[in-house]
Order: sequence, then C-alpha cells, then structure tokens
Amino acid sequence: MKTRLSGTALTVGLALALLSGATGRAQDQRAPDTQRPAPKAASAKKAGREPRVVLDVPGLTEKLKSTKVPDIRSALEEIKSAGKDGAPLAAEVESLLRSGPDVELAKTALETLGSIGVASSSAAMRPYARHRKQELRLAAAKALMRTGGDDAVASLREALSDPDPVVRGVAAAGLGALKRRELIGDLFKALDHKVIEAASSIGQLCSPEQCEQFAAKIGVLEFDVMTSGFDQILFRPTSDMPDEEKIRIVGRIRELGTGEAHKYLRDVQSRWQSGGSPRVKQSIDQAVMATGGSVGP
Repeated sequence: MKTRLSGTALTVGLALALLSGATGRAQDQRAPDTQRPAPKAASAKKAGREPRVVLDVPGLTEKLKSTKVPDIRSALEEIKSAGKDGAPLAAEVESLLRSGPDVELAKTALETLGSIGVASSSAAMRPYARHRKQELRLAAAKALMRTGGDDAVASLREALSDPDPVVRGVAAAGLGALKRRELIGDLFKALDHKVIEAASSIGQLCSPEQCEQFAAKIGVLEFDVMTSGFDQILFRPTSDMPDEEKIRIVGRIRELGTGEAHKYLRDVQSRWQSGGSPRVKQSIDQAVMATGGSVGP
C-alpha cells in the first residue's frame, strides 16, 4: 500500500528541514537517508507484507450509526479499503446490513464485508443472496465467496439456481474457491444446466473418478468449457491429483485430433513448470507431436 503525504505532513517536514539548517554545522553531519533506519511501513513492505492499516474504530463506528448517508458511505469506503484490517468494524457493518439500508449502501456494505473476509459476516449477508434486486444478489455472492463458512456455502449452493446467469456463475466459482468437495454433485448438475463456470470448479475439486466423469463430457460441451476444467486438473499438485489421471486426461484430448486440441496442448506445454511431473510432461510432448498434423496451413 503506497503512503501519501498530506499537506500538513509536507509543511512539518519543510519546517524541520529549515530548523535543522539553523542549528549549525553539527546537524549537517547526520547520516544520509540511505543509512538511517527504515520506517516501519517500509520495513514491512520490504519483508513482503503490507503494513497494517490502523482505523479510527470509535470515529468510524459513530459514522456508521449516523443518519447522514454521506457519512455512512465514506465510513464504508474507508473500512473497505483497509481489507482484513477492517475486522474490528465487521460487526458494525453487519448491523448496518440488518437494518435494511437503501440499495447503494447495502451493496457497499456487502463489498466491505467481502473485503474484510471473516466467516462470521456470512450470516448477515445471507438474506441478500435471495434479494429481489439482482445487483444485491450478485454483490452478496461475490462477498460470500470471500467470507466462507457454512452460511456462505449454503447461500452459494442455493444461488446455483438463481434466475440470473451471472449470479449462477459466481456461485459456481465460489464453491470451487471454497474447496467444498461435498458439493461437487451440485456443480455437475449446474454444468448440465449450462452454468459453464462449474467446469473450472469441478476441475479443482474432483476425485480421479469424478474427473473421468467430467472428461466423458468432451465432445458434448464446448471445448473451451472443457479446457477450463482440464486446466485445473492438470495443474493440481501430484499430492492432490495422481499423474495417472492427468495422463488419461491428456490422452482424451489427444484422441480428439483437432487443431483446437493441438493448440490447447501446446499452450499447456508452454506453461508446464520445470519442477512438474516428467511423466505427465512426456505425455503432453507426445500429444503435441501426435496432433501437429491437424493444424491447418
């Protein structure tokens, strides 16, 4: 997170610089900036972590309870930008949602809770996953896939049957992201009902037998839909998906013998990591060669 200096900070810095010049030559012997201890925020960034955002919890709580919409909105935006550091205010945002705010405030509150990402918020968001307004159902589904927990999973499962295709797609993607393997049957049903996002989630979650069930749909579903699932299967770690199943998947794609299959196999070949399974790599290389003649001029 980049830190911006306020006008006050710049003024104070300038005043200190002038003061140091007036204190004599001894002050000029200070170490250059590059030799001084790095500020905590810079040290945190160098260590690969974002500096923690400290919010004015009492002040923001007061704003959230205000009757003035601009105050509420500005508080929500500030909390949302803090991400996980906004957790101390999650309960207040949940309370706001339960009070039934207008559509715009409710949408921002849902986005804020999604940004914070604590499972305890899912219960307050769940009713919005069934709201009559599509934009609120969509906002709720997106937020629930980030908060997780049993309430989130139950809501996303219900949303697989939402009347809006975008909401259905987000719900399918969310169940994959939340790694709920027990719901893979629901994802197969959604895929059969043209929720194409379910293919990727199935690829993330399927057992070898379930992956074969998915692969059997090749030639039935559009190839681009199938590859979204195949990608997930092929690039799962060996500890999660055995090489034998990956090799079977490559074989199924190879059997298609189309230019489209060749193009996809070459793409997988180009993305295969050097530390990946050499057996799977060999099968991919052989499949690329075998399907090369199917490429048009």
